[in-house]
Amino acid sequence: MSTQQKGRHKDRTVGTRLRAEVEEAHSALDAAAAGPDRQTQLSRGVLTGYLWALGRGEDAPITGARIEGPPDIPQLTAEVDAATVQLEDTTQRTVPRDFIRGVHDALAWVCGHSDDRP
Repeated sequence: MSTQQKGRHKDRTVGTRLRAEVEEAHSALDAAAAGPDRQTQLSRGVLTGYLWALGRGEDAPITGARIEGPPDIPQLTAEVDAATVQLEDTTQRTVPRDFIRGVHDALAWVCGHSDDRP
């Protein structure tokens, strides 16, 4: 496979999901949670996770890591792992638990660790 073909293939996927599938998941949740009074910390976390996975966020939502473009599988998995650590260690948490859970669930789905789309 040529470098150009690899680039096009990478653009079609986000983690293990098709890019269109992640875009649709984000759009559906964004529409359902439209307006600040209808969003929860959980839905904000999920939306943030989707946006970062799609390459639209500057910093990783849990670790704050900066990357160029969409994250790859190792970067996505590292963020899922960081969320898991924060969920298990309540003494160091400064971000609401539901937000972290939302990011975790979104990225776990994107990585193929879960079949349950948040």
